[in-house]
Amino acid sequence: MDTAPFYDDVAEAPAGATSVWLETSDGVCVRAAHWRGGMKGTVLLFPGRTEYIEKYGPAAGEFAARGYAMATLDWRGQGIADRLIDERAPGHVGRFADYQRDVAAFMDFVRAEKLPEPYFLLGHSMGGCIGLRSIYDGLPVRAVVFSAPMWGIKMHPLLRPVAWTIATLGPILGMGDRLVPSTSPMTYVLEAPFEGNVLTRDRGMFEFMQRQLTTHPDLAIGGPTLQWLREALCETRALARRPSPGLACLIVLGAEERIVNAPAIHERMGRWPGAEFDLVGNAEHELMMESPAIRTRFYDKSAALFDAHRG
Repeated sequence: MDTAPFYDDVAEAPAGATSVWLETSDGVCVRAAHWRGGMKGTVLLFPGRTEYIEKYGPAAGEFAARGYAMATLDWRGQGIADRLIDERAPGHVGRFADYQRDVAAFMDFVRAEKLPEPYFLLGHSMGGCIGLRSIYDGLPVRAVVFSAPMWGIKMHPLLRPVAWTIATLGPILGMGDRLVPSTSPMTYVLEAPFEGNVLTRDRGMFEFMQRQLTTHPDLAIGGPTLQWLREALCETRALARRPSPGLACLIVLGAEERIVNAPAIHERMGRWPGAEFDLVGNAEHELMMESPAIRTRFYDKSAALFDAHRG
């Protein structure tokens, strides 16, 4: 494993990050990092679409303060991992199953670094979709926290058949690498104003993300491609048909959620025995980027779940 860049100047992370390049089984180069933090165990943080390691520098500090190491990664096609098409801006993937190749390489890295066990999963947004599939595939974690998991994509019911149609036909017609209509090649946090944004109600955290992407624009991606949309729709539908795993689980969702499909989360909660659901008022999609009080609540509840299942 070769050393990879880590943009410490914008990460607001604890000292001592280890950042490396990983090669997946299909030859794609992804980036992974960890902080040793504490010895209670290791939090495996699966980030969302458009995200990157540095965004979760503060999360590493929060978990270290609660006794946990943390490891995370840049998924293929985003951050400074290999981009998968010639145009750098669109968020693209060939198959959603390919993200599991990233997970496999990541877990090899976690084990090779001898990060403290047991392992716990924290999956945010798209990372919650990837993470649920990983659990079905045998990810060795004791408990899981999902932050606004992408178990469906929010859209008006009348637009859903349109989305399926364009996402299906686009790749067939050789346009799978085209941006989804109405989306932009510009990354959202540099295009949208703070007022009315769908990510956070905390101006300081919104500006934190803006600084990262202004200082290091190579981290940024824009809207998704038609291929990504097709794969996401197929994967979320397939996962919805599966029974809930037998793991201790906390699901946290902002009451003002406008990105993922909240009814799909509620439906899953209704058939996950023993899972805890925390609906957070005055919060948008990014629970770990919300106000200090909401962030503290999120990390305290996550660590409490992990503490209770260390074995």
